[in-house]
Amino acid sequence: MRDTRESRLLLVLLIAVAFALITVDIRGGEDSPVDGARQGAAAVFGPIENGVSSAVDPVGNAVSAIRDSGERHDRLAELEKENAALKARLGSDDRNSSRLKQLDKMLKIAGEGQYGIKGAQVIAIGAAQGFSWTITVDVGAHDGIQRDMTVLNGDGLVGRVTTVGPDTATVLLANDPDFTVGTRMEAGDELGFASGQGDRPLRVELLNGKAEVKKGDRLVTFGSQADKPFVPGVPVGVVSRVDPSSGDLTRTLYVTPYVSYSKLDIVGIVVQAPKKDPRDTVLPAKPKPTPTPTVTVTVTPSANASVGGQIQQEQ
Repeated sequence: MRDTRESRLLLVLLIAVAFALITVDIRGGEDSPVDGARQGAAAVFGPIENGVSSAVDPVGNAVSAIRDSGERHDRLAELEKENAALKARLGSDDRNSSRLKQLDKMLKIAGEGQYGIKGAQVIAIGAAQGFSWTITVDVGAHDGIQRDMTVLNGDGLVGRVTTVGPDTATVLLANDPDFTVGTRMEAGDELGFASGQGDRPLRVELLNGKAEVKKGDRLVTFGSQADKPFVPGVPVGVVSRVDPSSGDLTRTLYVTPYVSYSKLDIVGIVVQAPKKDPRDTVLPAKPKPTPTPTVTVTVTPSANASVGGQIQQEQ
């Protein structure tokens, strides 16, 4: 339609009629004369509107879901972060608790044996020293550590210091094949030499081939001249097997060590030896034997009579 005077006049007239109909509709309320026309329009265009709405709503829902999902993701990430921090804190508390227990046991051994010790933490195992069973600890010459000092923990003998740096030291573990320590049997004077066998029990050669030894007997370190490399009385282990005596000059034992060499964390280096041999005082208390249950069988007189009757019948 071209922009002419007649078209502008028609547009003004249509606008005026529209305003008039709106006014009549509002004033008429439910009795509005255009209500029927409105209902007819609703009947015609309603299905189309619903179709469009059903097509558009999933998109809107998806956008809303993405927004909500983002909010939930952020919250979830925040919660996961908080949980991770809590677990780390709990893990740290557990580790600190474990270390405190190790330290308490080690101080108890040091007190019972009158050993002057320097506490240390294991910072490396074996890898830096080739294929030997060794550990590296975080103390060295600056801390008064010297070569050939005895190393122990809350369970017993760990090893001896072999190399000392300014701030670290290397310890050869008692289960290393190159390790040898003099031992003494508990409550006796049977002496021997224990050697490491890796992840197998220690091998002990008693000097007395006729010594009376049984499974469960315990050993401690005998000590060295001038207390280097070993101080006396440190728990070594428990006899797990005894080879039959063959009349040789020595007798072979196999000893399960008290120390778990693959689970070392806190250790103590003996920087001052005891004034006297503690003998067996450092050994842990022996476990109490488990009582063996007994079964009592009681035979009633009626049962005897019944059995006697059966015997007579069989005869």
